[in-house]
Amino acid sequence: MAITGGCHCGAIRYEVSGEPKTAALCHCTDCRRHSGAPMVSWTMYPTEAVRITRGTPKIYKSSEHGRRHFCPDCGTGLLYTNDAILPGTTDIQSATYDNPDAVAPRAQIQVADRIGWMKNAHALPSFDRFPDQL
Repeated sequence: MAITGGCHCGAIRYEVSGEPKTAALCHCTDCRRHSGAPMVSWTMYPTEAVRITRGTPKIYKSSEHGRRHFCPDCGTGLLYTNDAILPGTTDIQSATYDNPDAVAPRAQIQVADRIGWMKNAHALPSFDRFPDQL
């Protein structure tokens, strides 16, 4: 199964094929700060399964071994690699898939870093679109 995706502005496109190693929602501080979101959804693949089909991501050294790949134009985070901890593996930020439902998360990880209010976020009122009043 091939999955396609890319950044917000369309400058970077990618394709991934084969079955993922796993998929997770990550609550670590690094993911939160890099994305500006309370958590990030990741799908892990063998590096050879991931192919950039348009553009060239910028690579940011986010830790000693961690590398975050993102669009230099719009800033969308796309990939993560860490050859020390996850050799031969590339994580894709799965919310950047053309079909974000393509691979469902199997776990939540780094919950020791989870923002306290995220534990019960599912209990908040929900609206299909932006409401008149909150």
